[in-house]
Amino acid sequence: MERELVEGARDGDRAAFDALVRRKVDVVYRTSLAILGREVDAEDATQETFILAWRKLRSLRDPDRFDAWLGRITVNACRQVLRRQRGIREISVELVGQGKEDRSVGGGRSFDEAGADADAFDRAFRRLSVEDRAVLLFHHRDELPVADIAERLEIPIGTVKSRLHRARRALERALRVEGPR
Repeated sequence: MERELVEGARDGDRAAFDALVRRKVDVVYRTSLAILGREVDAEDATQETFILAWRKLRSLRDPDRFDAWLGRITVNACRQVLRRQRGIREISVELVGQGKEDRSVGGGRSFDEAGADADAFDRAFRRLSVEDRAVLLFHHRDELPVADIAERLEIPIGTVKSRLHRARRALERALRVEGPR
């Protein structure tokens, strides 16, 4: 069924492409969010992914490789979002009356303490390159085999293995730097 949708979309059928988007939007968004770390950026990358996919769909030679092809476009869209962010500084504003009082969670721990480890991980993860984030996500979150990651990223299997090793080490170093604050 999906192959027919891909072939139809490749031939210009907008309804077929719309059906593909509905099937893939959640996966593309989750991957983008995991790489970029912010919902607004993930939304931008998701939109950019599908715009590029529509424009480049005729270049897809093998409809059975649509998922890998779309995965590469997603990673590249995330890179574009990060490039546009260079030079943009984000300033966090806390609204009056929304301080840290009454932020307790189960067990008497504060909300800040409960989220400290996750926050440290998020900060450390954002320190990684897009390539490192992508290979870690595909392997650990999506549980893709190394061969599938190689296909999705269009790199040799040995390169995937070395990137996984390098990415894990980079994440460990970043976690030591970002430890709980």
